Amino acid sequence: MSAYITLELEHTLKEILQVVKPQQGDRSTRLQVINELQGVVESVESLRGATVEPFGSFVSNLFTRWGDLDISIDLPNGAYISSAGKKRKQNLLVDFQKALRKMGGWRRIKYIPNARVPILKFESSRQSISCDVSIDNLQGQMKSKLLFRISEIDERFHDMVLLVKEWAKAHDINNPKSGTFNSYSLSLLVIFHFQTCEPAILPPLRDIYTGNVADDLQGVRANVERHIAETCAANIVRFRQTRSRKVNRSSLSELFRSFLAKFSNIGLRASEQGICPYTGKWEFIRSNMRWLPKTYAIFIEDPFEQPENSARTVSMGNLTRISEAFERSHHRLSSADQNQGSLLATLVPPQVSQYIARATPLPSPTYNGRRYHPQPTRPQMYRNMHTPSQTQHQFQNMRLETPQTQHQFQNTRLETPQTQHQFQNMTRPVQANHYSTMTRPVQANHNQGQQRWRARSDR
Repeated sequence: MSAYITLELEHTLKEILQVVKPQQGDRSTRLQVINELQGVVESVESLRGATVEPFGSFVSNLFTRWGDLDISIDLPNGAYISSAGKKRKQNLLVDFQKALRKMGGWRRIKYIPNARVPILKFESSRQSISCDVSIDNLQGQMKSKLLFRISEIDERFHDMVLLVKEWAKAHDINNPKSGTFNSYSLSLLVIFHFQTCEPAILPPLRDIYTGNVADDLQGVRANVERHIAETCAANIVRFRQTRSRKVNRSSLSELFRSFLAKFSNIGLRASEQGICPYTGKWEFIRSNMRWLPKTYAIFIEDPFEQPENSARTVSMGNLTRISEAFERSHHRLSSADQNQGSLLATLVPPQVSQYIARATPLPSPTYNGRRYHPQPTRPQMYRNMHTPSQTQHQFQNMRLETPQTQHQFQNTRLETPQTQHQFQNMTRPVQANHYSTMTRPVQANHNQGQQRWRARSDR
């Protein structure tokens, strides 16, 4: 491939990132929604003392400007990890649903009681942010925090996840409702790609946490979260400081093309092998007793909840279409006959490409029927290409609740001997809300400073 084509692809990928990366206003809008949901929770008698805890891509910092919000309503359970049964979770979601309808301001409310994790889906009328609410979803919260830490090992991971999500939307393979990938499984594919490229960018995740996070979430919550946090932080520091480790200097365009090439035959390979980010290897299904009997079109093991399949929603019929999307995209991006228009048609949905390469201020984009509110003008080229330290600074400026939490989150990079203490503060300290050290906000100024999302009491 010529240097010109490579540069054109690199330029286009960065233009895409400039459009899809969230602005500070996008973060603030989601924090407003979280505060409003805390107000709804406080109106429900059966949820007295419960707190609203975001997780998912918002917490892992892998969300786009039109990303949804994943919310866990955490029940009060003293110092211990709550173990509410599925039936109780279903009943509490029904109570919460009634409160949403009564208070107003929420639309497209849909209760899904028989999902593996019962959820309530809806959209905020004012901010047009879609929300998925579950009860006591500590596993989701821990996975999100660990993905945040993994993204700090190499900033290209963050950018690749955003690009892969948009590419998957462009080819209609990022919709678990229709039998394709969910965003979490796409993130795991990027992790696996970074583990198996030459030289490797990420280690096998067993080198970051040897155990199974889902199995270890028992007992005193603060102690469990501290143990997981300190273990992961120490191992990440060890990996980054390994002097014998070869450094991969591939550009985003090179990583993206090799990502497409690696999974171009995924339809054929998935019949015999599964993807295992825990070991960083393709694993033969017949040799892995945890995965048998195989009943899925493709197996992408959840490294934090083994042996669960994060891609269990993918149907056999759609797997062929997924494999074709990889192969076709790789062929197009390797072609000499490329311009920005043809690249964008391969890389992003039309709703995104219409905002690329415009010199005029961007209007509020409409995406999947929803309205969004970007900054008034388009920022300069590459302004949003965050480094890890810049990302930390953005989180630091999200109006954290107290001076203490500002101090706790201020130095979160994994490069110093203080790392274990710093990463511990990303999770729930002994005498603080476990999310407050990340982005716990106070009520926005237009609400007269009334704080509705209060810190959880000491457990």
